[in-house]
Amino acid sequence: MASNFKQLLNSGKFVITSEISPPKGTNIEKMLHHIDLLKDKVDALNVTDHQSSVMHFPSLGGCQVIEERGGEPILQMTCRDRNRIALQAELLLAYTRGIRNVLCLTGDAVVVGDHKEAKGVFDLDSVQLLRTIRQMELGKDLGGNNLDGTIEFCAGAIVTPEARPIEPQLIKFENKVEAGAEFFQTQAIYDLDNFAKFMQNARQFPVKILAGIVLLSSARMAKYMAENVPGIFVPQYLIDELASAPKGGALNKGIEIAGRMITSLKKEALCDGVHIMAIGREEVVPDILEAAGLPSRVMA
Repeated sequence: MASNFKQLLNSGKFVITSEISPPKGTNIEKMLHHIDLLKDKVDALNVTDHQSSVMHFPSLGGCQVIEERGGEPILQMTCRDRNRIALQAELLLAYTRGIRNVLCLTGDAVVVGDHKEAKGVFDLDSVQLLRTIRQMELGKDLGGNNLDGTIEFCAGAIVTPEARPIEPQLIKFENKVEAGAEFFQTQAIYDLDNFAKFMQNARQFPVKILAGIVLLSSARMAKYMAENVPGIFVPQYLIDELASAPKGGALNKGIEIAGRMITSLKKEALCDGVHIMAIGREEVVPDILEAAGLPSRVMA
């Protein structure tokens, strides 16, 4: 059965996704609040999978909760923490729990996280995971064995439009398309002219692109991202705009900037939608949608 998210992607509608950061522990009350706040305001919700190699409540568990509460989940799966046996088993479990969307990620290096003594697995990478999904959909596991009951997922991946040089990223992008990616959620973009150039290449392929919008909550955050996060370019004028906000007003300025970017992306039809990443401030996603002129239920 095709996912509602896949149907929306193919409908030509400007699609809005966001993401949930699960807790580090068993207290899921805040996560439940964010799910209930957003499930009717966006078209689908990712649940991050041990983001930045930091151990959290699992993506699969969060996606099950989203499904149970009437939302549309996107399961994030990183290859860092599981071998091919565990990845395939988790796909089987996810499918039986009603989850129909998956974002395939290779995963950050273990050393950037909070369990530096852990061993990264990386048995597969994101391209191989995409191929695994497509093989399992044909009724075979990676060992060539028949499956008693198959899966069907709307499978996606990530791309970094701001990478420099861009050529290796374009090669990875094409490899992911060839492996079966149907949609891409990009890493954060802030230079729309540069993103438009990337989209000229991306439009050669039959996939949907959701531009990544990371909320800038302060000038300090924007400057740090510009100087330390590979593949992200924050123009100086945005840093200055955040710095000029009145005391205590930087977050509101960041919401305004995010809303303005979404409005431009939609008006200029640069891409097929956006993926909003509020990074621990999920409660302001409705404010970003309102700033973008999208205050009502997106799925309506």
